[in-house]
Amino acid sequence: MADRFTSAIIVAAGNSTRMGYKLSKQLIPLNGRAAIEYTLKAFQSCPLIDEIIVAARPVDIEDIAHIAFEFRKVSAVTSGGSERIDSVRKGIHACDKRATHYAIHDGARVLITPEQIEKAVKAAYEYGAAALGTPVTDTVKVADAEGRILSTPDRSSMWAVQTPQVFEKALYKRAMDNAVSNGLSVTDDCSMVEAIGEPVRIIRGEYSNIKLTTPVDITIAEALLSKRK
Repeated sequence: MADRFTSAIIVAAGNSTRMGYKLSKQLIPLNGRAAIEYTLKAFQSCPLIDEIIVAARPVDIEDIAHIAFEFRKVSAVTSGGSERIDSVRKGIHACDKRATHYAIHDGARVLITPEQIEKAVKAAYEYGAAALGTPVTDTVKVADAEGRILSTPDRSSMWAVQTPQVFEKALYKRAMDNAVSNGLSVTDDCSMVEAIGEPVRIIRGEYSNIKLTTPVDITIAEALLSKRK
C-alpha cells in the first residue's frame, strides 16, 4: 500500500441549529475537551491516513486551527462553504497532490475509532468506494406531508450510513463534477457516486458512531467516551 496516499477531509462547517447552541458543534466541550479533538485524534491514530484537512466555518477557523495543528497529520484548516459539497471541494483543493484516496468524515462524529476508519479505507482500496453503516433496527415508515403513513419498507435491506466515506480520487472527482454540473442536492458523498452509476460498498460500522445533532447526543457521547477511558 506504499503507493497509496489517503487524505482525510473533516467537514466541520455546519451550523448548530438543531443543537440549540451558539457555539459550533466542533467546539462543544465533551468531558473537558473540544469535540473536534476526539475526531482528530482518531484520524491521527489511523495508520492508513496520511494527512488531515479540516473545513471549518470562517468564524471558527482560528479556534479550530489552534486545536487542529496540535496533531501532526493536520496539513490545513480551510474555510468551508454554505453547503456540504462546497466544504468538501475546498478541502480537496487543500489536499496533497499525492492523494490517491479521499476519506470524508463529519467532524461531529466524535466517536469514530481508528479501527473503523481503517476498515473503511481498506474497503475503498479494494472496491473504489466504501462507507461505514449499520443495519436499521427501527421500523421505518414512509409518510406524506400530513403525516399519514404510506408504506413500510422492508428494513432487512436498509442501512443507516455513517462516515467516513472513502473514495478513489478520480472516481470521486468525476462524481463531484457531475453533481456540480447538474446542480444535484446531495446529503452525503455516496449519493454523488451513486448518481454516476458507480457502486459503493457499505461496511459494517458501530452503532456508537453517532453524530452530534441534538442536546441528548452530548450526554450519550460523554457517557461513551467516559466508558472508553
